Amino acid sequence: MAGSTTAERGERRQGSSGPPPVRRSRRRLRMIVVLAVALVFLGSGAFWLLYGSDLVRVERVSVSGPRVLTPAQVRDAADVPLGEQLISVDTEAIEARLVRELPRIGTVEVIRSWPHEIELKVTERTPVLLVQKGGKFIEVDKEGVRFATVSRAPKGVPTLELAVSRTGSTAASLRRFGEDRLVREAVRVAGAVPDSVARATRSVKVRSYDDISLRLTDGRTVDWGSGERGAAKARTLTALMKAAPGARHFDVSVPTAPASSGS
Repeated sequence: MAGSTTAERGERRQGSSGPPPVRRSRRRLRMIVVLAVALVFLGSGAFWLLYGSDLVRVERVSVSGPRVLTPAQVRDAADVPLGEQLISVDTEAIEARLVRELPRIGTVEVIRSWPHEIELKVTERTPVLLVQKGGKFIEVDKEGVRFATVSRAPKGVPTLELAVSRTGSTAASLRRFGEDRLVREAVRVAGAVPDSVARATRSVKVRSYDDISLRLTDGRTVDWGSGERGAAKARTLTALMKAAPGARHFDVSVPTAPASSGS
């Protein structure tokens, strides 16, 4: 080795510079252990905060959205467990309970509002028809769901007259479709009627699946037929009423061949 060149000795010194590989590995290992311990402590702290601390317990329940129901009714039906950890509240169970206990509620959203509140965002069903029964009125929404019974008819909501006989020519329609389907067809018609006519509609009468008619507040009547082709019938009725403003009866059951009569 006495004959080693200066360049070779320089290369040996350069290769031996810096900490040995074993020391670097130990340093990385210590860093990993420290980070792991820190994560354990952070996780334990977060778990304690969410599940064991008094800092995130349910202290109040807020209600928004109801128009007919009162906030107190919604809170009572929700039965939110005050004092429970906010993270432990079963929001899906509360939603199911509200819809079950208060059929007027169409949809509800239960939200955790940290750190102490549960929010109940309610959307009520809107009646589009009323079924009169025993001096009271059953409200029917756009899906045909009968969701509430009230003693006074809501203003501007037409009544539904089910004039379907269990005998005679209309009995076949009742047997084929059933009363619930006929109610849904009436709802379908009420939703398709032009706005100007809808505001003046006093009642929707159902004799069979394809024999549905309207009575307006001024005594005029409209034969609508079935709930099919509602958009075409609405356009035809609007044009027919403009063309014959003095008519008392309109027939759009076949929208391509409308008719009006009376004066």
